[in-house]
Amino acid sequence: MAAWDLSVIVEDLGPDAPPVTISVASDLHVGGVILKLVEKTQIKQDWSDHALWWEQKQRWLLRTAWTLEKYGIHADARLVFMHQHKPLKLGLPNGITLRLRACFSNPVFQTVMGICRMLNIRHPEELSLLRPVEEKKKKKDKDLAAEIYDLTEVPLSSVSRPCLYNGMPAHFADSPQMEAIYKMLSVTQPPPTPEVIAKQYRPASVVDKAHINGRWLDSSRCLLQQGIQENDKLWLRFKYYAFYDIDPKYDVVRLTQVYEQARWAILLEDIDCTEEEMMLFGALQYHISKVAQSEPQILSNNAAMDDLDSALQSLEVKMEGEGSSASDLLVRHNKCFGETDQMWLIVYFRPKRLTLKGYKQYWFKFQDTSISYFKSKEESIGEPIQQINLKGCEVAPDVNVAAQKFLIRLLIPAPEGMNEVYLRCENEQQYAQWMAGCRLASKGKTLADSSFQSEIQSIRSFLAMQKTNSSSSNTNASEESINPHSLVSPRYHKKYKPKQLTPRILDAYQNVAQLSLTDALMRFLQIWQALPDFGLSYVVVRFKGSRKDEVLGIAPNRLIRIDLGVGDVVKTWRYNNMKQWNVNWDIRQVAIEFEGNVNIAFSCVTADCKIVHEFIGGYIFMSTRSREKSDTLNEELFHKLTGGHEAL
Repeated sequence: MAAWDLSVIVEDLGPDAPPVTISVASDLHVGGVILKLVEKTQIKQDWSDHALWWEQKQRWLLRTAWTLEKYGIHADARLVFMHQHKPLKLGLPNGITLRLRACFSNPVFQTVMGICRMLNIRHPEELSLLRPVEEKKKKKDKDLAAEIYDLTEVPLSSVSRPCLYNGMPAHFADSPQMEAIYKMLSVTQPPPTPEVIAKQYRPASVVDKAHINGRWLDSSRCLLQQGIQENDKLWLRFKYYAFYDIDPKYDVVRLTQVYEQARWAILLEDIDCTEEEMMLFGALQYHISKVAQSEPQILSNNAAMDDLDSALQSLEVKMEGEGSSASDLLVRHNKCFGETDQMWLIVYFRPKRLTLKGYKQYWFKFQDTSISYFKSKEESIGEPIQQINLKGCEVAPDVNVAAQKFLIRLLIPAPEGMNEVYLRCENEQQYAQWMAGCRLASKGKTLADSSFQSEIQSIRSFLAMQKTNSSSSNTNASEESINPHSLVSPRYHKKYKPKQLTPRILDAYQNVAQLSLTDALMRFLQIWQALPDFGLSYVVVRFKGSRKDEVLGIAPNRLIRIDLGVGDVVKTWRYNNMKQWNVNWDIRQVAIEFEGNVNIAFSCVTADCKIVHEFIGGYIFMSTRSREKSDTLNEELFHKLTGGHEAL
């Protein structure tokens, strides 16, 4: 084949250096081009991290055995020979900024895996990268640049799980400076000042929340293809709210960062909660900060002993389970409720949250995994007004202990979506029993299940945390170093003075003061996960056939259609009723088919349809994870479910 000249910019020669011209033929493979370039530059160094980037086509030439002809490269191609791993500034959920070397040539999914491996965060599939939202800066703050902690010297490793030394990855044990950085990753940050909270971007509406979700990077394309350059800043965040197998023993960094992301979501009103819940979140933050400062971080230095401990624990649990026979369980259960597998109670019932009708009183019967209701006790011998099967339903609390409000919100699967039902219980005891029963029934378990009593106990302890301790000796506010405006969202800064907030937060603190650091972190996350809007990522969409914009809420197990004008939930569809979904890349429209011949289609307004496609496919991928395969990540399946096939 005839030889021709190919010009290549070599990044290592500097920005002002002229391109290096080499003589090539179309049948020369990419590896041969790289060899000629290295020989011509006459620079002796490690070139193993370098690769060719084709500017016009925005793609890396990573298949070194492919010829120039196969790639379609001619003399007019603009090629750059550069590092595949480049420095990147990374903002973490706890507000710390790291500078580290990230892969610019692999899909973002693999880049995140590499970053998580370096930081010792398990289950990297739950996280992703997004373009940051700028803070509100005043003129006098311009000189105050945030400190950046450098990790660019950390060697790049392809090992799936880093080698631990004294409970931390070996590269963090190299020096006191590196150990200090790891401590910042694994120990919760002190409460931010009210001024810092005020500077952060705070979404004022559901549309603002939707705009943030338009900033996620595409997991199936590399950083360079998405316009990210060396030393640019990105955020690392938990994208999928499906936290799998959090183990405080192995997930020190992961647990801390999930907590920090949850805490900022509360403080910046990214998720709604009641005033009572806000005081409890404030109390837990205060307690966590106090314990984290006084309790040194205990890092386990013997992984083998850890494994032995966990094996013995699971054996102990198994033996305890085998020790209690089925007849024992039935006897214990019958003492609580006269009949096995049944509960009879008067419950107030409302079929929809936003109707003008109030609650009506009915006689309810809970049996197996269903609830039936009758007009009165006398009529309960005959046919019920309705029987509701709770298997597969959504169960959420709506509780205010101070106001004696005990509601159970049920989302019942139906062919056209989900039906919303509210049950109002009379008192705490009734609520705990019915909530436990509903939770078990949603998983297909009956009241005779061995976990019923422990579920009741868990609900009661959760309610106890929300009770105020007017009788208990309240800690004197002057003795406590507490700034309440650091612990609650700005809405309460305007509503209450610090001296009004302090006693309420300290009151709630009495209920959590005995918790260990790990228990307090886990409790904070449990309460966060119990909020009605937990896990919802919003996107503004236009449904096919509609003339107005609406909001699509994407949750770990369902999609929610929300009326933008009044904020009402119009319809809910569960993923397990989904038959198929696809994207028409030409007109950028997502189409979904559900069981019962239900079809929906929409175009996206505030985000690319690839982001919505990736959210849905990602959550379906999260549901396929199992304990047996927890150490191996099925990357191919993730890309199959989220990658899409965009029109050329």
